[in-house]
Amino acid sequence: MAESHGEISGHDCRRPAPAQTFNHRSSKWVRLNVGGTYFLTTRQTLCRDPKSFLFRLCQAEPDLDSDKDESGAYLIDRDPMYFGPVLNYLRHGKLVLNKNLTEEGALEEAEFYNITSLIKLIKERISEREAKTTHTPVKHVYRVLQCQEEELTQMVSTMSDGWKFEQLVSVGYGRAQKSEFFLIVSREVKGEESSQTHPTHSGEDLESWTNDNLRDQKEMDTSL
Repeated sequence: MAESHGEISGHDCRRPAPAQTFNHRSSKWVRLNVGGTYFLTTRQTLCRDPKSFLFRLCQAEPDLDSDKDESGAYLIDRDPMYFGPVLNYLRHGKLVLNKNLTEEGALEEAEFYNITSLIKLIKERISEREAKTTHTPVKHVYRVLQCQEEELTQMVSTMSDGWKFEQLVSVGYGRAQKSEFFLIVSREVKGEESSQTHPTHSGEDLESWTNDNLRDQKEMDTSL
């Protein structure tokens, strides 16, 4: 449960925060003011990790310097956007981050509050993400387009979706005695995309294919 800047979310935004204070030693409910946003939770939730800052806060340890605001809420100078996921992790044991939050940012908060299990979880996520990025192979997919001379400019200028020009090979004259060409283009793809959407050829395979087609074209011209 969170309230922003002393106002209760989900209610009349003009209503100020209640002035009553909480007896944190006797009540099961604890009120926190994290970076200007109020959170209301139970002592049991905050005490999930006995080594954490929040556990010590609930025990009111004398060596823990923590101020309270006028409503009796503990003041914590941290980012409230990240405290929400941290608090929810203590509630149900799962880390759920909105799209605008990063795992690195959540790790900073987990380390500040010294929640050991959450620190381990986030580090594992970051390692898995980096491993996927590092080991994702980058392949080149090639396409061979046959066109006439007057079509070349338009075909090259209209290439999109990451395709780029690689090579132009003349294949002689077509039926209307117009010059024809093989236009070779390529695009980078990662992972399984290359095998699922396009046939993949190496540079040597492509050169062999082009030479075979040129030889066939010459044989056809000779026979004519």
